[in-house]
Amino acid sequence: MLSIIVAYDKNYGIGAKNDIPWMGKLPADIEHFRTTTKDAAVIMGWITYKSIGRLLPKRQNIIISDYADTVVEGATVAGSLQEAIKLADPSRNTFVIGGGTIYAQAIDLADVIIASEINATILECTVFFPKIDKNVWREVSRQHMPANKDNLYDFDIVTYKKIKTT
Repeated sequence: MLSIIVAYDKNYGIGAKNDIPWMGKLPADIEHFRTTTKDAAVIMGWITYKSIGRLLPKRQNIIISDYADTVVEGATVAGSLQEAIKLADPSRNTFVIGGGTIYAQAIDLADVIIASEINATILECTVFFPKIDKNVWREVSRQHMPANKDNLYDFDIVTYKKIKTT
C-alpha cells in the first residue's frame, strides 16, 4: 500500500524557497509525521532531501534523483517514483513525503492520503499539493488539533482513502 503524508494550508500550499513556511510553528504536526512514518519507507524528491538536510532516522530513505550517478550514503536512490516504489521494503509501510512534483506523480498511485490541513493561508507558498478530488478520495477520519502556546495554527489531521470503482 502506498500512502502520501503531507501538510498544506487552505490553498494546498506546501512550501516556499525549498522550505516549509510553518517549520517550528507546528511541533504537533512534526511529531505526528515522526510517529506515523517511524520504521516506514519514505520516498522523497532530491529537493526535499536537500531541504531536510539529512536522512530521516529509523526509516528506509528513498531519494528520487534525475542523475543516475547520485549516491547518498545510507539511502537508496531511484531514478523515478515507480522505481522508488519497487525499491521500498515490502515489510514496511511506504510513504511519499514530498515535494510538489513527487506528490503530483504519486496522487494517482496512492491508496491513502494523510493530510495535516492547516487552518491558515500562508501567502509565501510557491509549491502546492494537488487539489484532492472528492470524487476519487473519501475522508475516513479527522482529528482536530487546536492552536496553543506551542502550535501557531489550528489544523486537522485528515485521512483520505481512494474510492474503489468497479
